Amino acid sequence: MHERKIPLNLNCGLDLVGAVLYGKWKIRLLWFIHEGFLRPSELQRKIPDASRRVLNMQLKELEGHELVQKKIYPVVPPKVEYRLTEFGKSIIPVISLLGKWGDENEDRLRSVITK
Repeated sequence: MHERKIPLNLNCGLDLVGAVLYGKWKIRLLWFIHEGFLRPSELQRKIPDASRRVLNMQLKELEGHELVQKKIYPVVPPKVEYRLTEFGKSIIPVISLLGKWGDENEDRLRSVITK
């Protein structure tokens, strides 16, 4: 079992959200699953900069945090799909608002990121 070197700081809601959503691709994975991209290969095509290994790790973490559920179909070759849980669906309006804020402030955000 993995033992953390630095204990989690979970003193407020932002700490809790960060512990669940921290990861370069997690928010995008949740959004794309919400949009109907359910298979790992579809998600890989939507996020080509991410390695398959990292996507699988982050999907597993999202599954462990009960935001997505994995379904394995008993066929050869195996077919895997991810779906949002009801809990996972509850974060979509927040992600949508963050995206809207990013779109509305795109120029400013690009300028401060590329300094």
